[in-house]
Amino acid sequence: MSTNDTLPSANFIRQIVTNDLKEHKHNGKVATRFPPEPNGYLHIGHAKSICLNFGIAAEFKGTCNLRFDDTNPEKENIEYMQSIERDVKWLGFDWAGLFNASDYFEQLYLYAEQLIEQGLAYVDSLSADDIRAYRGSLTEPGKESPDRSRSIEENLDLFRRMRAGEFADGQYVLRAKIDMASPNMNMRDPAIYRIRRVHHHRTGDKWCIYPMYDYTHCISDALEGITHSLCTLEFEDHRPLYDWVLEQLRNIDSIPPKPEDALLKVKYVEQAAKLHTPQQIEFARLQLEYTIVSKRKLNQLVTEKHVKGWDDPRMPTLAGLRRAGFTPKSIRDFCERIGVTKQNSWIEMGVLEYCIREDLNENAFRAMAVLQPLRVVIENYPADQVEQLEISNHPQKPELGKRQVPFTQVILIEQDDFAEVPPPKFKRLIEGGEVRLRGSYVIKCNEVIKNAAGVITELRCSYDPDTLGKNPEGRKVKGVIHWVSEPESKVAEIRLYDRLFTVPSPDNEPNFLDVINHDSLDVLEGCRVEASLAAAQAGNGYQFERTGYFCLDAIDSVDGKLVFNRTVTLREGGWAKD
Repeated sequence: MSTNDTLPSANFIRQIVTNDLKEHKHNGKVATRFPPEPNGYLHIGHAKSICLNFGIAAEFKGTCNLRFDDTNPEKENIEYMQSIERDVKWLGFDWAGLFNASDYFEQLYLYAEQLIEQGLAYVDSLSADDIRAYRGSLTEPGKESPDRSRSIEENLDLFRRMRAGEFADGQYVLRAKIDMASPNMNMRDPAIYRIRRVHHHRTGDKWCIYPMYDYTHCISDALEGITHSLCTLEFEDHRPLYDWVLEQLRNIDSIPPKPEDALLKVKYVEQAAKLHTPQQIEFARLQLEYTIVSKRKLNQLVTEKHVKGWDDPRMPTLAGLRRAGFTPKSIRDFCERIGVTKQNSWIEMGVLEYCIREDLNENAFRAMAVLQPLRVVIENYPADQVEQLEISNHPQKPELGKRQVPFTQVILIEQDDFAEVPPPKFKRLIEGGEVRLRGSYVIKCNEVIKNAAGVITELRCSYDPDTLGKNPEGRKVKGVIHWVSEPESKVAEIRLYDRLFTVPSPDNEPNFLDVINHDSLDVLEGCRVEASLAAAQAGNGYQFERTGYFCLDAIDSVDGKLVFNRTVTLREGGWAKD
């Protein structure tokens, strides 16, 4: 298990674990797990859980498992499993054990038989709609199913026939027999098995019944020896069911006289008697402004092509954030900064942006890129000369070295770095005025060339050869602009990404698709970047001088084509306004 360089802050979960260790609870051990369902790509909300579970385990010298809760094969596949493993490792963590809920399908089934034999579960033929109607409401108790009084023998026979595939999907469910009058709706005879004839990505067609999450999860935790089962607040009302299932299994003390699978059942029943109850602790989920984290809605964005895949840089998925240029360190820092609380709240996007700016400002190499080129001819510079200027890769980090940037007679600057009629306090280039080129010379604009339509196409300038690395004699030049050589620079496509939604809380809208920001991507063709960026590496961040932080697009930069994605603007408030 790796560690990160963010400092742990105090939170109530750390305090609980600290106290448990002082009291030698759970035999003085700490074992956590990260249990995603492989039905989509991980998002920024999962990052909080990953950092919390792996971080707690590392801090207290414990273990953390990665477990796929793969009990819903209709929506799960290998691609999602592989992406989850990749994202967890990318964040900087490794698991003590890799498990799947499907590893326990046989145990889960036999434990369900044991619940039936103890009179604690029954097979129900009510439809899904009827089950909901019978469950009652928050103010009215539920009504018992007519099938609740089935005999143990009949329930056991039906459940085994469910497994054998004799019944249609939805014809029967297995329900725990708890309390239809419980004030907690989750305890009103919840379903623990349903019939689904769906191919499973790991077990194939071996099973046509699948256990429900609430039944599976607690047993999986117990079998793996998890001590602290950390989950988000929506599972708080499920905790009594979590504890109930494990308590009933621990109390099983009888074995049918001649079961077909006697030896296996004896083994699992003995194992159940030794199960401990992990401590479920709930914390507030991460709700980040201008994003949604519902996998169903994220999948809708992908399938309806509102975005270009799960790894679109506008998506809040870890794959999307990685492609956008976010670093593991910035996300870990973000998760540490927002903390762990019991109170749901919205986190400002600016907090995440601050974390990535802080990281990239410290570590990103500097480079020059011109997004909207304007041609500049330096008439007194030799036409055939290519001068290699040495410019620092990072102004505050000399240890990062210098790079060579070619300077030629014809260079390119940003169009908005020149103004015919300058606004107040304009410190860039004007006709008859001077400006310094970053890491280079002072130039003066002598003439403005326009086409027949009156559009500026070229500036004719001169340079002061005595101003390389020093100020000109007798005059002060205030402005500094970036530039690239026209013949030596490289053509690039630059993608300016903005927030995907126009409102801070898209999940609260009647239809989240109505608040998609249709201007969330601006693709600039024909941009020019300095020659050194031809060797840019995916995964490295670059500060384009005076423009923003960018990264090479790892997917679309192929066959010599350079594509750069904007990670974040240079300063807060640099995004397009709503």
